[in-house]
Amino acid sequence: MKGRVLIVAGSDSGGGAGIQADIKSVTALGGFAMTAVTALTAQNTRGVHGVFGVDTAFVAQQMRVVLDDLGADAIKTGMLHNVDVIETVARELDAVPEIPLVADPVMVAKGGARLLDDGAHDALGALLLPRATVLTPNAPEAAALTGIEVSDEDGQKRAAEKLLEMGVAAALVKGGHVDGDEVVDLLVTRDETVRFADSRIDSAHTHGTGCTLASSIAAGLAQEMSLTDAVARARRYVRAAILSAPGYGGGHGPLDHGVTVDPSQLSG
Repeated sequence: MKGRVLIVAGSDSGGGAGIQADIKSVTALGGFAMTAVTALTAQNTRGVHGVFGVDTAFVAQQMRVVLDDLGADAIKTGMLHNVDVIETVARELDAVPEIPLVADPVMVAKGGARLLDDGAHDALGALLLPRATVLTPNAPEAAALTGIEVSDEDGQKRAAEKLLEMGVAAALVKGGHVDGDEVVDLLVTRDETVRFADSRIDSAHTHGTGCTLASSIAAGLAQEMSLTDAVARARRYVRAAILSAPGYGGGHGPLDHGVTVDPSQLSG
């Protein structure tokens, strides 16, 4: 076991996304997962049926006691559903600027339920983005954060560049919501643009792909992989997990986070 990852995100009672997906992903890739839960959701493959926020003082306490004792080699943030939570998490992150941060700007669940309160976009942009080692928005999230239409690869590139202007060190703008036979993800830094592309998998069982990818990247950074290699390995893992999805539920089903993959296929 190598690489300590502190995950700051919401819980998914259905087990396909959120903290549950994060823990499974980090564990599958050989890391050690720790958590600070920001919210509880009543959720299944058909949607989010209820959200119960955790007191912000307790969110901060969860982060602090873990970092003070166990430490972390990377931090991953997911569902930070309102301004108070974002401000609280940002203050705790400011105390550990040396730890890489993978920020997944969770805004809308796979079934369409909003997971970010109105008015929280500005707080996310001002407080979290400048702290992120890499931000991992899908196309709608990138569009919401930047005001740039993201309907093709050019839009992905322009949105990523805008995110860098907003203070992010690197942006991985994902293309799962962009039409086409290929899914193209663009990793844009101040030095280069790396294009990742794979044939699209026709499947309804993609619940939790964003959480899974971001936490898998965090595991890679915690294990001292380069950002490019961490993204490449995370994408291979997510693809394998989609292909072997168990088919549970009547809506957007979960991935197979326990998929067995030849280690050589997951190496950087």
